[in-house]
Amino acid sequence: MRSLSSPAVSLATLQWLVLSASISRPAGAQEGARGPACPERERGAGAGERLRCRTGGSRSPRRPLHEACLRALLRPAGPAAYRQGQSPAPRARDYFYYIDHQGQLFLDDAKVKNFITCFKDKQFLTFFFKQLQLNRSGRYQDAFPYLSPCGREHNFVRCDDCPIVFTHLLCGQAGEELLSYCGGGDRLVVSFEPEKLVMFPENGRVYHPAPQKAGGVGLVKSALAFELSPCFEYSQGAGEPPTHFRWQGKRYTLTNELVQLIRSNSSA
Repeated sequence: MRSLSSPAVSLATLQWLVLSASISRPAGAQEGARGPACPERERGAGAGERLRCRTGGSRSPRRPLHEACLRALLRPAGPAAYRQGQSPAPRARDYFYYIDHQGQLFLDDAKVKNFITCFKDKQFLTFFFKQLQLNRSGRYQDAFPYLSPCGREHNFVRCDDCPIVFTHLLCGQAGEELLSYCGGGDRLVVSFEPEKLVMFPENGRVYHPAPQKAGGVGLVKSALAFELSPCFEYSQGAGEPPTHFRWQGKRYTLTNELVQLIRSNSSA
């Protein structure tokens, strides 16, 4: 995935812009108070939950042209040009998200991405990830290859590795083994298929089949992969990918059928 790079700016140019900005600002001018941007979830009728970014407080006075240029030059470039909540058509909205390698979901433009700032509401996560699919909308396909539609709302998604990240191994009501993904608990699960686990040779990460409409392959979270790692057997030597997986008293021959799919997704 390619991202836009910031233009090169000489030190002399930056100094000139800073000086111009300080001269052009009237003495004693102060920016208006501006509250922190905070996404709030509005619960409406039906399954769709909408995110809205609201900013409190009054508007800041208009900045001088040179200062505005300086801020634009120093602003980090994102994967694509967008504005959260933009309306490309009447009554339509676009939102942009990011999924990290732990399966945590964030607003893409969130400056800090950690457990505190990720989405945790299971109802929202369940709806969001059950709608997740490959982005074939013709918009933002390179920068955001996945899409989670909700009526006239388009939620564009990019990820660190795979959009589906398996976080826990659960036991179903009938005793079946399930893999839970992306913070959904028992609401977001697939059947655990030990023989289809893959330890990808290029990065050493472990993968498992995922819903087809979301790409067909999911990443196993590093903590869970560490728990499963003693079960792998390497009959071809330590430097080669594992060939078998011992689980619950059974010895499974690994099919490695996901290897080609992972490579094709990586190249794309």
